[in-house]
Amino acid sequence: MPTNSHAIHDDSTVEGSIGEDSVDISQLRTPNKVDLSAVYGFLGARTTPDWVAAAIADLPLIIQDHANCEKKAAGTAMNLLFRYEFSYDLQRKLAQLIREEMLHYEQVLGIMNERGQEWRYLSAGRYAKGMLKHKRTYEPAAMIDVLIIGAFIEARSCERFAALAEVIDDERLAKYYRYLLKSESRHFEDYLALAQSLSTENIDERVAFFREVEAELITSPDTELRFHSGTPA
Repeated sequence: MPTNSHAIHDDSTVEGSIGEDSVDISQLRTPNKVDLSAVYGFLGARTTPDWVAAAIADLPLIIQDHANCEKKAAGTAMNLLFRYEFSYDLQRKLAQLIREEMLHYEQVLGIMNERGQEWRYLSAGRYAKGMLKHKRTYEPAAMIDVLIIGAFIEARSCERFAALAEVIDDERLAKYYRYLLKSESRHFEDYLALAQSLSTENIDERVAFFREVEAELITSPDTELRFHSGTPA
């Protein structure tokens, strides 16, 4: 897909709203419908039914790993905030992303508390490492690759929230996943826009490369169940 058309969104598209969001998920307004066609078109494969079944069978693990993902996403944006201090627009966008990701992290912590779920150690899965091992080693190519990888992580998160929301028995949790679709469905475009802004060449070829890598990680057998893991082995 052409990436030159992606632009950093204005404030009006950032969940307008961070002030209107609440840590209490019962107060959140869930959109009636979110168009995920761009997400599905961006990804190279859809989540397998076997992963969905395994996730439903071990929701506590999926919920905690989701919390880890939100925390890591905020950390990634924070690192970029310090790295690219020269751009006002970029700094503003990253600050918005950090606030949003940390709000989601706090919301998931609240869900865990509601369910009486204690925090336990979870090792990182193979997903992010499986993509990062292909990152180029020189700048700005390395950072461009990191941002493209971030786009795939965000798009996959959105796709999995939608898959879980369709089948999960816990309506409160399903409603929360549907609520997340609005923000998560645009995050991948933000990362792509940032990647393209750092490159003097079109990044489509690099995006296509990571699309294949990501799809392989999602569809191939995986011995660990995580929010971004592959098909359960």
